[in-house]
Amino acid sequence: MSDLVKEIERRRTFAIISHPDAGKTTLTEKFLLYGGAIALAGTVKGKKNSRHAVSDWMEIEKQRGISVTSSVLQFNYNDYCINILDTPGHQDFSEDTYRTLMAADSAVMVIDASKGVENQTRKLFKVCVMRNIPIFTFINKMDRESKNPFDLLDEIEKELGIKTYPVNWPVGSGKEFKGVFDRNKRKMIAFKGNGGQHEAEAVEYSLDDPQLEEIIGTELKNTLSEDIELIEGASEDFNLEAVQKGKLSPVFFGSALTNFGVEPFLEDFLKMTTSPLPRVSDAGEINPFDPDFSAFVFKIQANMNKAHRDRITFLRICSGKFERDMEVLHVQGEKKMKLSQPQQLMAQEREIISEAYAGDIIGVFDPGIFSIGDTICSPNKKFKFAGIPTFAPEHFARVRQKDTLKRKQFVKGTTQIAQEGAIQIFQEPNTGLEEVIVGVVGALQFEVLEYRLKNEYNVDIIRESLPYQYIRWIENEDLDIKTLSLSSETKLVQDFKGNYLLLFASEWNIKWALERNKGLILSEFNKN
Repeated sequence: MSDLVKEIERRRTFAIISHPDAGKTTLTEKFLLYGGAIALAGTVKGKKNSRHAVSDWMEIEKQRGISVTSSVLQFNYNDYCINILDTPGHQDFSEDTYRTLMAADSAVMVIDASKGVENQTRKLFKVCVMRNIPIFTFINKMDRESKNPFDLLDEIEKELGIKTYPVNWPVGSGKEFKGVFDRNKRKMIAFKGNGGQHEAEAVEYSLDDPQLEEIIGTELKNTLSEDIELIEGASEDFNLEAVQKGKLSPVFFGSALTNFGVEPFLEDFLKMTTSPLPRVSDAGEINPFDPDFSAFVFKIQANMNKAHRDRITFLRICSGKFERDMEVLHVQGEKKMKLSQPQQLMAQEREIISEAYAGDIIGVFDPGIFSIGDTICSPNKKFKFAGIPTFAPEHFARVRQKDTLKRKQFVKGTTQIAQEGAIQIFQEPNTGLEEVIVGVVGALQFEVLEYRLKNEYNVDIIRESLPYQYIRWIENEDLDIKTLSLSSETKLVQDFKGNYLLLFASEWNIKWALERNKGLILSEFNKN
């Protein structure tokens, strides 16, 4: 087996998704502990705590105790090289979350055992289903009072439309949480927490071990025996092919905070997932083991290092091997180039690298030439990967700078943040850039925009909320915009590529526009 094949086969690239406060960041940190990437787990709890979670690096995240941007974390565990894409969990998350899922080969869905499936989880889940990527479920916080595990499985199946297979089964919950029963080993794994250090103690007992009753008590032992009988008879059979097609979700119970069940989950997860998957392009599927290098841009982040005012483009490598200073083709820019300062990332910590393989995520210095979805490949093999969809914003505001002398900084700031994909910018026809309409997927992005413009570009803004909820691109190429008949609750705007769009306050306004303008063709997605 060649070194290239060996290196790619040991890669695992996955995203962690969840509703706010389900414990996703804590679970991520425990993975890093087991991989030896960090020595002590930190939890984000606001300004008083000086030890912030590694994956939350932006200042606003540390202050508010939430994840706002997607972090990329790489570490080794046993023979695997793991790339974790840690997505924002906050309910006002952004398009960044959607796009990050485009760079993953599988997803770990974290669910709070006391709350079950929540609204944000549904949205993220839809993106996973769209790509048929494998979904693994970690039901977290079993150390707190939780819903009945059968009800939780039923909820996942009904709410998300995916079948489940419990790989382990919880014994008690809250103060009575004693550990999990491993269905493969046919053993009860009792855990003893040890203050969040490297590894919780785990002791295995077979069901007929007389000590088991002493450890968990007669009532829990009887409940466990009944539950096992029930799940053996009623649950789906395990089918690895169905898992890898995103049709069956293996479910694990545990507690990330106390380390109950995290390492067994990580080990089983790594066995069930595959090495990097092929990617669709206009030249057919691109095999990750193809020796020719290829990658696509899924994230752009400006000012990761405030001192240097830099801009980093994140690439997901899709095939072959990347070598520092190799010549590549930027397909959309039709330009050969060398990717400067290739970096591997651990949140904001960076390390210059000399090589990387399919499945890896690398950051490269961007002088302002890359856009989300761009393809980079070997010059001898030109093709384009399938684009990343633009998700329609749901909240809109008019934004302008307070100080008219800071027009240049305002334009630069809003443009750069829009290029990252955190916001979308629109203009009313025949107006200047001193005032723009900003559209976002989650309302928190307005606060992030305001914070970043002030702290990174030294610009204070005035923001005025707008009543629009729906956006439609106009598809008619030969339409004279001046002839449109629109209601007072509809606004005509242009995006930065010059495409015309309509913003609507209600669905009624959309119907009104279509009825009054015969032949008008509207689209929910930007196809350019």
